[in-house]
Amino acid sequence: MVAWRDRIAGTFPRLMVAGHDLLMVWLCWQLLHRLRYAMVPDPPSFPLWSNEIAIVLLGQGLVFWWMGLYRGLWRFASLPDLWNILKASALGLLAVIVGLFFYNRFGSVPRAVLAFYPFALVGFLGLPRLVYRAWKDSQENRSRQSGSRVLILGAGRAGEAMVRELRRTGIYYPVGFLDDASRLHGSKLQGVPVLGPLENAASIARETAAKMLVIAMPSLDAPTMQRVVAICESTSLPFRMVPRLVNVLEGQSMPGDLKEVAIEDLLGRKSVTPDWKLIRGWLGARTVLVTGAGGSIGSELCRQCARHGAQRIALLEIDELALITIQADLQRAFPDLEIIPVLGNCGDPAVVNYALRLAEPDAVFHAAAYKQVPLLEQHLREAVGNNVLATETVARACRDSGVATFVLISTDKAVDPVNVLGASKRLAEMVCQAMDVGGIGTRYVTVRFGNVLDSAGSVVPLFREQIRKGGPVTVTDPEVTRYFMTIPEACQLILQAAASAAHASIYTLDMGEPVPIRLLAEQMIRLAGKTPGRDIAIVYTGLRPGEKLHENLFHADENYRPTSHSKIMQAEAREVAPEFIELALQRLRSAFGRYDTNELGEILRVAVPEFTPLVQEQEASAANIVAFPAREANRHR
Repeated sequence: MVAWRDRIAGTFPRLMVAGHDLLMVWLCWQLLHRLRYAMVPDPPSFPLWSNEIAIVLLGQGLVFWWMGLYRGLWRFASLPDLWNILKASALGLLAVIVGLFFYNRFGSVPRAVLAFYPFALVGFLGLPRLVYRAWKDSQENRSRQSGSRVLILGAGRAGEAMVRELRRTGIYYPVGFLDDASRLHGSKLQGVPVLGPLENAASIARETAAKMLVIAMPSLDAPTMQRVVAICESTSLPFRMVPRLVNVLEGQSMPGDLKEVAIEDLLGRKSVTPDWKLIRGWLGARTVLVTGAGGSIGSELCRQCARHGAQRIALLEIDELALITIQADLQRAFPDLEIIPVLGNCGDPAVVNYALRLAEPDAVFHAAAYKQVPLLEQHLREAVGNNVLATETVARACRDSGVATFVLISTDKAVDPVNVLGASKRLAEMVCQAMDVGGIGTRYVTVRFGNVLDSAGSVVPLFREQIRKGGPVTVTDPEVTRYFMTIPEACQLILQAAASAAHASIYTLDMGEPVPIRLLAEQMIRLAGKTPGRDIAIVYTGLRPGEKLHENLFHADENYRPTSHSKIMQAEAREVAPEFIELALQRLRSAFGRYDTNELGEILRVAVPEFTPLVQEQEASAANIVAFPAREANRHR
């Protein structure tokens, strides 16, 4: 009953419009005849209804229906609608001519009436539509004068689209544009004036009583965006920006949404365009298994795989809440995707073998890892257990099960490691290299990258929480720098590397230029509408255990060569002796079972010769951190 009522409610306005149009056809036909004979001394009588009029209405009405004239709405009538009306009028004339020819060979229909008919009909049909739209626009504009007044920065296509969207929603009222193109100053876009350059934002905002600024320039590079944000901050008004096209296409934003300026918009990261054809060709209709599926990287890998053709995804996760969350997200976003959740520890061989039997994956992404540098300095056993031994468990199970591809998610800290995280991940890389024997069977791929913006436990959410509480924001050292990449960008490049990788290959992602953490903190404070040093203090706490000032992306002994993608470099992997790695793993498992951290540290230094731990004596003694002097590492090389 409800469905029929909704259908009738939707059909009734269209019937009213069709009735209006047929009335206009009748009125146009009548007036053309009377105009034709207006100057004749003794004009013939022309009836209000006749068979000829019925033929005209029938022929023109069928053309209107066939042309789909009633699928549009008068509220949004525009030039394309007038063009459709013109085409419908011209085709309707042909239908009328054919009908009248077979009826009475045109009878008394003047040729002048037929000649002017389509043009007159366009006016009779188009004018009411445009008048109705103008009336509705004026009504809505009048009702929106009390809405929040906004000033739009950028008088381009994005700005024009934003005006349309703001008028549609009715929440904001656009009062003007700002644009650096002097040729646009004084002109109007969608009836909204271009008031001046961006530098005049503060004065123009006061003159127009604007309450918010909207940055409608989604393709700006980072330096220009920093300049625009500084201009917005000078006005002391809140500001938002339109989303980038890539975010809309990937479903991260909706067209017309306004979002806060994110820190990644200011850090100089240029958008990466992977080879989607290659990725979809590799992923299409396949099954993948992701360990650590509920984490920052693991969950985004699941979404990317689902978005680009994976038919089935197995989720291996030890955290039950994280597992439930990513499963629900995937089910909501990809209802046709087959999801296999597995709760358990990827370091447990029984769990891993069960997940592999259940899913029978074509590829496994090993994203499960411990990654907090200072914490792992104090928990060497857990770092080795999760980052090394669990990797060996999953990698060996994949080889035994005949999985085609195993992808290890590594880190730039594995290059010349100075902390437990880097050393454990480097040893995990060596384990995967040792597993890949002779270029047959499972293809083992390692992908390294640096810090990921807004990942769990990273500095961005920490700074955001400190700013929310009023500060201070804690930075380890004024000179410390790190490489950063967004989570989607990192996952896209992981898929790109995995789709084209060779056996026992190591890939390093081009992270761009390193970013000073001090600059990151200052930018985040400004984005929160505060002034660094005045509203929010920045406190330097000193480097934490295991941290160094600057990270390296490349190892001196690994010859790097470009790949088919400009942002991915392939390293020439150093030789690894499988027998040596197997012996190290046996000793690690034995020491792990005894909770012998001293032996674990000795084995780690011997297995990873370039591992040179940073020693910070005061902090190490205070926190009872497991650290090993550099001379001890040299003695065991």
